[in-house]
Amino acid sequence: MDKQWIEQLPISSIEQVKAVGGGDVNEAYQIDTSKQKYFLLIQPNTSKEFFITEAAGLEDLQKAGITVPEVYHVDEINGDAYLLISFLEEGPRVNYRDLAKMIAKMHQATSENGLFGYQYPHQGTDINFDNDWTDSWIELFIERRLDKLRDALVKSNKWNQKQVHTYEQARKVILEELTEHASQPSLLHGDLWGGNHMFLENGEPALFDPAPFYGDREFDLGVTTSFGGYSQEFYTAYQEFLPMAAGYEKRLSFYRLYVFMVHLLKFGGIYESRVDQTLQEILP
Repeated sequence: MDKQWIEQLPISSIEQVKAVGGGDVNEAYQIDTSKQKYFLLIQPNTSKEFFITEAAGLEDLQKAGITVPEVYHVDEINGDAYLLISFLEEGPRVNYRDLAKMIAKMHQATSENGLFGYQYPHQGTDINFDNDWTDSWIELFIERRLDKLRDALVKSNKWNQKQVHTYEQARKVILEELTEHASQPSLLHGDLWGGNHMFLENGEPALFDPAPFYGDREFDLGVTTSFGGYSQEFYTAYQEFLPMAAGYEKRLSFYRLYVFMVHLLKFGGIYESRVDQTLQEILP
């Protein structure tokens, strides 16, 4: 890390800066000072707007009573966007029942205007989604997310016409199912895979790295089933704290499809079979 870059951060008494795992999107660093530790995320050659949504999500989650890193600063240095947050220390204990209780609590927070969406768009490195407010979950999820992913996969030559046809058949099923399902605009983490939760030194669960918006809470639950990382105890407890409506098992596959389409667009053929398999799960 460039020393002159680091010296422009709004913190003092820096003792150590070391690179840490931060996923596949951002550069990530642990910064130790004489008083505390910070977590620094950097997106090179990008404006600070890149982190605005994530920072707002952390603050909204915190307002809802969810344990998340404290947001200290969002800005840019020498044309590089950065997000400076508190560093959470991970502990050895896990408590999936408490994690389920916390996520159920998050999902009980709803948008003040009663609409689906968010105040800021979703900004990714490969695709962006607008989060403009709407009274229709179908519009937000199918038309503005799934359909946009379909078009992006075709444009990038990662889908052929046969795959598009299969998607269109599955889309009819998704549309029919969601038309019959009463969706509510819950506060969502938006990227709730196993790598975005942790348990602190006292065993308390915490969330981080959100891609927030208000949507059907089954979206978050579907994301959790994409790559594992959540025990059966978690799902049993969630059903106890905030039961899902009948037929939810089928609907969770809609959100796995979304996750795998995003990953197919980003990483290519390694996810093609996961997308195809999920489409077949959705078809009658």
